[in-house]
Amino acid sequence: MTVICRRCAGLDIHRDKIAVCVRVRVNGKYEEQHEVFGSFTDDLKKLAQWLRERKVRRVAMESTGVYWIPVWNVLEQYRYGFDLLLVNPAQVRALNGHKTDRIDCARIAEFLQHGRLAGSFIPPVAVRQARALERRRVNLQQDRNRITNRIGKLMQTANIKLSSVLSNIVGVSGEKILRAIAAGERDGEKLVSLVHYSLAGKQAAIIRSLEGRYDVHFRYLLTELLSDLEHVDRKIENTTTQLAMYMAPHHDLVLRLCTVPGIDKVVAWTILSEIGSDVSAFPDAKHLASWAALCPGSNESAGKRKSGRTNKGNKYLRRALVQAAWAAGRSKDTFLSALFLRITRRHGMKKAVVAVAHRMLVYIFYIIRDGGSYVEKGGDYFDRRNPERTASRLLARLDALDYDTSGIIRKLQKPEPPAELRPGRGRPCKCAERGFPCPHPPRLYHPSPTPRGPKDPPLHPPPAGQRCRKCNQWGIPCIHVKPKI
Repeated sequence: MTVICRRCAGLDIHRDKIAVCVRVRVNGKYEEQHEVFGSFTDDLKKLAQWLRERKVRRVAMESTGVYWIPVWNVLEQYRYGFDLLLVNPAQVRALNGHKTDRIDCARIAEFLQHGRLAGSFIPPVAVRQARALERRRVNLQQDRNRITNRIGKLMQTANIKLSSVLSNIVGVSGEKILRAIAAGERDGEKLVSLVHYSLAGKQAAIIRSLEGRYDVHFRYLLTELLSDLEHVDRKIENTTTQLAMYMAPHHDLVLRLCTVPGIDKVVAWTILSEIGSDVSAFPDAKHLASWAALCPGSNESAGKRKSGRTNKGNKYLRRALVQAAWAAGRSKDTFLSALFLRITRRHGMKKAVVAVAHRMLVYIFYIIRDGGSYVEKGGDYFDRRNPERTASRLLARLDALDYDTSGIIRKLQKPEPPAELRPGRGRPCKCAERGFPCPHPPRLYHPSPTPRGPKDPPLHPPPAGQRCRKCNQWGIPCIHVKPKI
């Protein structure tokens, strides 16, 4: 087996200890040195010094929970100069009955030495800090949703049906009503006067929905939940402000990402927090889509494709792009909305929204890498790509309605263009649809050859009883019959 590096190390990481194996190839033989270190910072510094004394540069470790992060933080420092590699535990999984810490670290070192490990994407420190802030904001938003659901449940137990009238019970109007109720107000006429003027048509329904059981216990719980909601809102605002400071250097890139339908400032922040402003770690857009789990999975055996379900990837990036894809699918007169409807007719809305999210991630890759902006192709892109097929499909729908299309057909009939202006044969190129310059040469028109007339009769009649059609046309004895020996 080919040796990629002569000297390397493998780390098996746990919460309290780290098993290390240094594997060296000397004179065609392999030597291993094993050691165990603690997980405190001073122990990790001793680990780094121990590796430097053995002249190790390449180090691989498996991603065990969050316990690999302290090790990575110490070893990635510039003064040590290690080439670190974080691998998926599935790549170095041991067989049952053959698993110990000593065997695990030795196997990681062996796989690294022979180039059998694929490293995970670890962004720079600044991107990791922005990622932590963005994920903190997402978790706080989830906490806010839980509090909102608890408020709705509490109101149902008190016979207050405000959620049946207002779409958002903690919005501007809903929050004013809830705080007035918590303060002791029970009169529906006074409570309905707090709503926004746009809800004037719902005032009678709001008054009816506010007839409930108001007691001290209900007001106490409502006050506590409103206090929790205010506290979480303040945390979300502070976290968003801190995240905006990290995204300030990428203001121009954020604006260019927002040109894609469905992507706003918060979604653009999430994208840059997860993948950063440098996509050189991904060879192409396909690798980025696979890392985000926004492409079909591969599950094939014996020539049969069993499943195309997507794999597990970066759930934060995937969730943000899927939500943006829902918004893009509902946009007006855009290419992404046309793509969403096109796929929905064949495969359903759920597969369509994942396909649109995949296409958006491809656009994002080229926007970040090439420094361009999104170019809208229009909602009628697929109709303009093949007008004849579009007209044929629409005429077929009219025929299904028993509509007389003779007049329409006469208007659509046009004189045939010259040969040099006709499009070439074959499927049209998809480079423009995918948003990058087309490297393919233009397709030229090749007219069909002139049909041949009937063949001339042979000059000499064929031999009697001969059945070979080819030789009969030439009037010669058959040359296709094998001679008898």
